[in-house]
Amino acid sequence: MADEVGKVGVDWVGNDIMIDAIKDPKVDGVTCHVAYFDRSIIDRLHKGNWFEDPSDSSISCRQTGPITIGDIDMSEGGEEVFKQGLSLIWKKQVVNRIYDRKNETLIYLSHSRQVQNGSAKMSVTTVPLYGQNVVWTKGKPQ
Repeated sequence: MADEVGKVGVDWVGNDIMIDAIKDPKVDGVTCHVAYFDRSIIDRLHKGNWFEDPSDSSISCRQTGPITIGDIDMSEGGEEVFKQGLSLIWKKQVVNRIYDRKNETLIYLSHSRQVQNGSAKMSVTTVPLYGQNVVWTKGKPQ
């Protein structure tokens, strides 16, 4: 689901900041760009933590075409749009979409999910729908 669109080297040991473009599978016309840290083999050897990347991430979502919203989850927790592993088994980077009905806004939250010791590191971005020509395939929620 994610397309790598950027890769920036940050030090001499080969650590990089990766930038992926993610299309929302249920909201046509919205693209999110997520930046995250990718540890190199040299850094893994030096620090001894072989199987895990840091939880830090940043997200920015924008309208990139006409918006058509499909059958999205309207609950307070929203729904998962994207997930990728940050460790061998336990840690995942996740993007959730939440619809703010009152303010007619899509909220996208990037965070890490772990079995235990959850991280407070997160990033949030919004796509306002107010005044936009939005097509709701199941009808606009009231």
